[in-house]
Amino acid sequence: MNSQLYSKLTVRGKVQVKSSDIQVGDLIIVEKNQRIPSDMVFLRTSEKTGSCFIRTDQLDGETDWKLKVAVSCTQRLPALGDLFSINAYVYAQKPQLDIHSFEGTFTREDSDPAVHESLSIENTLWASTVVASGTVIGVVIYTGKETRSVLNTSNPKNKVGLLDLELNQLTKALFLALVALSVVMVTLQGFVGPWYRNLFRFLLLFSYIIPISLRVNLDMGKAAYGWMIMKDDNIPGTVVRTSTIPEELGRLVYLLTDKTGTLTQNEMIFKRLHLGTVSYGTDTMDEIQSHIINSYSQVHSQNSGNSTSSTPSRKPQSSAPKVRKSVSSRIHEAVKAIALCHNVTPVYESRAGVSGETEYAEVDQDFSDENRTYQASSPDEVALVQWTESVGLTLVSRDLTSMQLKTPGGYILTYYILQIFPFTSESKRMGIIVRDESSGEITFYMKGADVAMSTIVQYNDWLEEECGNMAREGLRTLVVAKKSLTEEQYQDFESRYNQAKLSIHDRNLKVAAVVESLEREMELLCLTGVEDQLQADVRPTLEMLRNAGIKIWMLTGDKLETATCIAKSSHLVSRTQDVHIFRPVTTRGEAHLELNAFRRKHDCALVISGDSLEVCLKYYEHELVELACQCPAVVCCRCSPTQKAHIVKLLQHHTGKRTCAIGDGGNDVSMIQAADCGIGIEGKEGKQASLAADFSITQFKHIGRLLMVHGRNSYKRSAALGQFVMHRGLIISTMQAVFSSVFYFASVPLYQGFLMVGYATIYTMFPVFSLVLDQDVKPEMALLYPELYKDLTKGRSLSFKTFLIWVLISIYQGGILMYGALLLFESEFVHVVAISFTALILTELLMVALTIRTWHWLMVVAEFLSLGCYVASLAFLNEYFGIGRVSFGAFLDVAFITTVTFLWKVSAITVVSCLPLYILKYLKRKFSPPSYSKLTS
Repeated sequence: MNSQLYSKLTVRGKVQVKSSDIQVGDLIIVEKNQRIPSDMVFLRTSEKTGSCFIRTDQLDGETDWKLKVAVSCTQRLPALGDLFSINAYVYAQKPQLDIHSFEGTFTREDSDPAVHESLSIENTLWASTVVASGTVIGVVIYTGKETRSVLNTSNPKNKVGLLDLELNQLTKALFLALVALSVVMVTLQGFVGPWYRNLFRFLLLFSYIIPISLRVNLDMGKAAYGWMIMKDDNIPGTVVRTSTIPEELGRLVYLLTDKTGTLTQNEMIFKRLHLGTVSYGTDTMDEIQSHIINSYSQVHSQNSGNSTSSTPSRKPQSSAPKVRKSVSSRIHEAVKAIALCHNVTPVYESRAGVSGETEYAEVDQDFSDENRTYQASSPDEVALVQWTESVGLTLVSRDLTSMQLKTPGGYILTYYILQIFPFTSESKRMGIIVRDESSGEITFYMKGADVAMSTIVQYNDWLEEECGNMAREGLRTLVVAKKSLTEEQYQDFESRYNQAKLSIHDRNLKVAAVVESLEREMELLCLTGVEDQLQADVRPTLEMLRNAGIKIWMLTGDKLETATCIAKSSHLVSRTQDVHIFRPVTTRGEAHLELNAFRRKHDCALVISGDSLEVCLKYYEHELVELACQCPAVVCCRCSPTQKAHIVKLLQHHTGKRTCAIGDGGNDVSMIQAADCGIGIEGKEGKQASLAADFSITQFKHIGRLLMVHGRNSYKRSAALGQFVMHRGLIISTMQAVFSSVFYFASVPLYQGFLMVGYATIYTMFPVFSLVLDQDVKPEMALLYPELYKDLTKGRSLSFKTFLIWVLISIYQGGILMYGALLLFESEFVHVVAISFTALILTELLMVALTIRTWHWLMVVAEFLSLGCYVASLAFLNEYFGIGRVSFGAFLDVAFITTVTFLWKVSAITVVSCLPLYILKYLKRKFSPPSYSKLTS
């Protein structure tokens, strides 16, 4: 990235510079489809319109294109080189986190009255976005760590699973036990002679208490789990990008998910048009089409017959608004408003062979319907414009000053754009003032959320109710209204508006005040409903996760209304639950009141916006998190990437529970890296999230199986494996301890080196490791009863309680094996080693069989393979089975091993060490069976 080359404009012409060498104040040229290297102010573009589109999916996670406008003073200069002939400067505010705002001014000093232009977010090009049309030239204002995209990222941390931390605690306990045991041995010796030397000899003899092979076994186990997840045919395309935390998938309590592209497909479909008295759904759109065709054919016939006055049919209505309009003309007005009030630009792919220059010549451009695609800053708008095209009114071209519509009869209507008021999260509405070319009428169109629009439009009795109805269906609603302006009204407005735009202090407030003077008593035209389609199987998956006791939080950069809509339609919030919408707060007092209001509600979902959240966290962090954690579902909207990560850290810090984050865009990376377990979805927004995540999946619905089946198995298996490896070391150390105490606390090893090495590796490695194939519940069962997952989060498979049980088992078995061997072998004392070791190996193999819950053919193979290896080594390595060193000549005769006495004595010791445990296990299954066994029987 740092070595990418860009063209820098200097007095001597273009120079190629590396991205890392770009400095503030440089003029950089960025071509189409090139990444913007640093935050810039947009000075000029090759496009005739003086604007360009950029793709911001790696910055805010939205797939749509954003329109950016060049500073008009520099755009008007005749040639590129003239940029150096003017004397101008740019003032920019200090670097900050918010990617959606910017305040600055552009001043040109050498013109006669100095030119002042206000710069806002639409004049900026942030780093990490991609130019989608034309070539742009910008002046660099922030670089490196000061760019918006870098300010919004966080450093990744190394993730360690909870299971590993728990095993570390147990290992520390074992180390203390080792030291204690050695000290006890030396004390019983009576501190005779060089006792400290003996202390160290004991430490070495008992060193098997410390399970060194634990890490090796666990890491191999983790690799095996990862392989199983990638090989699972039910979740194709899943990639495991980390081999350290598969067990985390079995311990999750909080799931934090992104909305756009994760829960929804980000594809909008127009579903409903409501005019107050009539409502049109998907099946009645053809009626609208016929109305439109009729009304436009009337207009045209009048136009051709009477060219002097245009559309006399509608003149009386504007002078006397009291007359009730016919349905046909109301549909006509509504559709026209939807076709005009937006930020959409039709884009035509240039025909092959047409050179770059003539691309803009109207003649060569292919205006056919198949060739047209719409670009806008929000997919809702594209859906609306595509719908007006389907009913006959088509947007064919648009630039900064005008747009053209094509009627069903093929006529082109031109409208001049006088002002445009973009959508902001505060105003929740967008407006546009257009002048009809043919009649010269000026109309102010507006559309926005029902909350914002209900106070602006004239009084009516149906809007609120219908909005509620549509929201319950999970549709995004927009209210469309209009107002006709006279020339004088408009001129007055324009002068006040331009004055407000140049003020440095409280610019936004002053501009909003001027616009609001127009937003009064507007005529309500219609209400539209657009559906955002959910990803496949989102509802059942969310329901399964909820039943599994996982609390789901939705963190999205989207608007409050949309987020609430999706939360309802995806059943994140169940039908019966109330939704508490946290009112916007800015001060400590307001936050306090709102929290109190929320505290009174029970069992209701919380919807809170990013800004309110910041305020609450500043003053009442603990109270807010405590209340939010009791909610069945939480939705945070308008979250910046850093806020998402901050919420994850808060949950970890306050609850101590495991969190999982799932997302699909560059804006989710911080959250994915902060969570204990990050899951990325390969989506439309690119692969950035899936590459940064620990697990990458192709669809949201796969998360169910990933957690319920693979998470469960990984955790259960690792817990069993870890404890078994500890048991294996403890049992042999117990035998050593018993042996030493019988022989007057001598620090003499019981088994020779090779036996000790073979014990942990070739003799018991395979059966113990085959525990990673064990499963307590069939996958189908685990998915059918997600409630089983709740038990896992309590962490009962591996705790100090289960660990102590294993310690007691080890001490019992070690003691029995050693004492048994010493009791039964009074006469041939030499054979103690052979007998106790054989019994030990058999005990280990039987214990593995006891621990396994579901047999797999590989487990049987492993058991017999190990037994075979041991029997073979008895024959070949006989000198190791004597006590002491080979020089004592205490060889083990093969004849003894084959005798019946040897066999029955070994069997007797093994039975005594294992049978009681089998009986105990049987009784435990009988009297307090685990929850899953009730399902499997």
